Amino acid sequence: MPDLSLERELLASGAQLIGGVDEVGRGSLAGPVCVGIAIVDASTAQMPVGLDDSKVLSPVRRAALEPVIAQWARAVVIGTADSHEIDAVGIVAAMRLAAIRAFDQLSQRGLEPDAVILDGSHNWLRSDSLFEEDDSRVLDRLQGHVHTKVKADRACASVAAASVMAKQHRDRRMIALDREYPQYQWSGNKGYASAGHIQALASVGPSPFHRLSWSLPGIVPTP
Repeated sequence: MPDLSLERELLASGAQLIGGVDEVGRGSLAGPVCVGIAIVDASTAQMPVGLDDSKVLSPVRRAALEPVIAQWARAVVIGTADSHEIDAVGIVAAMRLAAIRAFDQLSQRGLEPDAVILDGSHNWLRSDSLFEEDDSRVLDRLQGHVHTKVKADRACASVAAASVMAKQHRDRRMIALDREYPQYQWSGNKGYASAGHIQALASVGPSPFHRLSWSLPGIVPTP
């Protein structure tokens, strides 16, 4: 189960606001990629009971945790990049664009973190690792204060909280889109490659919300 061990280490080393960062939707065939940031500080209480990586929690448990996390964290923000932006710049650059939008929300509230815990082994917030979606002074200031950790969403409470909140945000978006495009069964698969989703791609083709730059399963490439 995640805990606040790393967050407390960073606070003890002089940081005042810690941002746990996680993305949701990276491998989906359709819909946005979302980046969640959960802010904690020295006053943050022990993590909510049952908090874990969103991928291991049931939909019912995630829904129950959402208001609890909103009260527990100092702040939670979500940034998104849509399928057209993913097609234009690629998935990693789109993740960074979504992160910029989330960090900008924190800046407007005077809650920029001075240390970040990023899920994974690669610092995809670095400007030199991506495309020219690079107009963020917040991210420039953070370089040198980004701490990558493999499976941080299972180890760090702030990252787990960001994961749950981003997942809830994105799932609501895909359920809303399912009302317009029920053939893809997005209310169930959330845009990922389920058998029904692939069958719909083969029979009716992609929607305006699919990532058209990807090799979508079920679609025969044009010669």
